[in-house]
Amino acid sequence: MQDSPDSSHGFRVGQRVHSSGDSRRIGTVKYVGPVEGYSGTWVGVDWDNGEGKHDGSVNGVQYFHAKSERSGSLVRAPNLSQGISLLEALEKRYRSKSTNDEEDEMYVLSTSNNRVSVQLVGKDKIQDKLSRFEELTNASLAYMGVSFPGIPDQINTTVPNMKELDLTGNLLSDWKDVGKICGQLPALQALNLSNNLMSPYKSELPPLESIRILVLNNTGVDWEQVELLRQSLTAIEELHLIGNNISRVLPMSSSFVQGFNSLRLLNLDDNCIAEWDEVMKLSQLRCLEQLYLNKNCLNSILYPDNGQQNELEATSYWPFQNLRCLLLGDNNIGDLVSVDSLNLFPNLVETRLSENPIADTTSGGVPRFVLIARLAKIKVFNGSEVTPRERKDSEIRYVRLVISRLHANAEEIKQHPRFSELKSLYGIEDERPSTGASGPQTIGSGFLSITLKCVGASMGEKQPLTKKLPATTTVGKLKFLCESFFKLKSLKLKLFLQEEGSPLPVLLDSDTSSLMDLGIGNESIILVDEEN
Repeated sequence: MQDSPDSSHGFRVGQRVHSSGDSRRIGTVKYVGPVEGYSGTWVGVDWDNGEGKHDGSVNGVQYFHAKSERSGSLVRAPNLSQGISLLEALEKRYRSKSTNDEEDEMYVLSTSNNRVSVQLVGKDKIQDKLSRFEELTNASLAYMGVSFPGIPDQINTTVPNMKELDLTGNLLSDWKDVGKICGQLPALQALNLSNNLMSPYKSELPPLESIRILVLNNTGVDWEQVELLRQSLTAIEELHLIGNNISRVLPMSSSFVQGFNSLRLLNLDDNCIAEWDEVMKLSQLRCLEQLYLNKNCLNSILYPDNGQQNELEATSYWPFQNLRCLLLGDNNIGDLVSVDSLNLFPNLVETRLSENPIADTTSGGVPRFVLIARLAKIKVFNGSEVTPRERKDSEIRYVRLVISRLHANAEEIKQHPRFSELKSLYGIEDERPSTGASGPQTIGSGFLSITLKCVGASMGEKQPLTKKLPATTTVGKLKFLCESFFKLKSLKLKLFLQEEGSPLPVLLDSDTSSLMDLGIGNESIILVDEEN
C-alpha cells in the first residue's frame, strides 16, 4: 500500500489508469473505497505487468481479485493518472519544448565509458515542421496516457490530414471513443491500438471507410468482436490480432468467415488456435494473400481434397485461392503429410515451418533440403529465398536419400509423393551397391566431389580440399579420412554439412550413415570441426 493524503478521486471500477510519473505502468481499477485500518478512499489496481504487491487482499480482507498473486496494489488517488485527451497528447508530444533533463539524456558512451553529449542536427527545423498540425500526416502517441478523444469536432480541425496514428499502450478501452477519434479523422488509413485493453464491443461504430490497416495486438479482442467490427471496417486490408488468446474462429452467420472483401493480410500470431478446422473457416476470404499463424498450437495442416470440397458449402472458389504466404512457425506440426498438403494451396509461394517438431533435426525432424524438395512451389522458406541452385541441389539430394531408403523398405515410396517426378526430372539412376564375384560395386555415378573445410579453433589455417569419394562412404569413415588428409590424429572430429540457404550447418551425427543415405550430393561442402 502507498500512503499519501486523500483527495477527490473520481475513479470507477473497470477504468484504465497508469501510475503517476510512469505512463508505461498501466493497470485496471478493480476497487474504489475504504481499507480497514486506514483513513480515506483507496483505489485497487490490477497491474498489466503483474508487478504489484498482493492478490487484492490485505490483512485477510479481500477487496478485489487480481489476476495473479502479486499483480494487485491498493494506492491513493494522487498516485494514479486517469489520462489525458488525444489533443493534449499531441500538444505534449509535438509542441512542448524538450527539458534540460531530456537534453541531458541524449548521449553516447565513448571508448573510455564516458558520456559524450549528442546534439541533434536540424532539430529545430524538424520540431517546427512537426508542430504545424495542419500538415501532420503521421503521429506516434505511444504510452502517452491517452484515455479519451477530447473536445468534439476539434480533432478534425486540428489535424485534418492525419493518415497514420499510433496509440499503442494508452488507456483507451471503449470502442465508442475509438469511433469518435476515427470519425473526426476522415483521411486516417492506419490505426494502431496495441496494448489498449478494449472492452467488449457494444454500441454501433460509424463506418470506418478510410481505415486500411488496423492493429489490435494484445487488446483482448476475440473473434466474436472481430465479426462485430467487420461491419464498420468496410475497406480493411490488414488486420493484426497478435496475442489475444484467440482459440476459435466464430463466423457470424455461416460456416466460413464472410465479408472482409479487401482483406489481404491477417496476422493471428501468438494465439491459441489448435485445430486446423478453425483455420479453414478463413478459407473463403477471397483477397487474402498473407496469413500469419506463428506461435499457435496447430498439430497438422489439411487442405481439402475434391471429396471434401463437395462437402463444403457450394462455392466455385477454391479454399485459400489467392493465399501466397502462410507462416506456421513455432507450432506442433510433426508429420510430413502436413508438409505435403502445402503443395495443394493453389498460389502458395512462401511458408515458415521453423520451430516445429518436423523441422527439428535434433528430435527426429527432417533437414531443410528435404522440406524444400517436398514443397514444389515454395520460393521463400523460413524467411530466406530458395534460389534455383538450392532447389536443384535439394531435390537431387532428396532423391538420393529416398533411393538409399528404398533398398531397405520398398513400401517407403508411398511416403514420397514427389520422388518419381524428381527422379525422372534429373535422370537419376539407382546407385545402390551390387555384389558380384569381385565384391561390392556401384552402378551409375557412384562418386561424389566433396569439398572439406577445416573450421576447428585449434586446427590452424588449412587449405580446403576437394576429394572424389564413393557415395557409400560413411560419416565415420570420412572422419578417419579427414584425420589423414589434414593430419589431425590427436583430435576428435565432428562433421557438418553446409547447405546453401540454411542459416546453420547440419551436424552429421550418425557415423554409420553413408553420404548417399544422408542425401549428400555432388559438389557439397562439409565442415570439419573438433569436439569441445
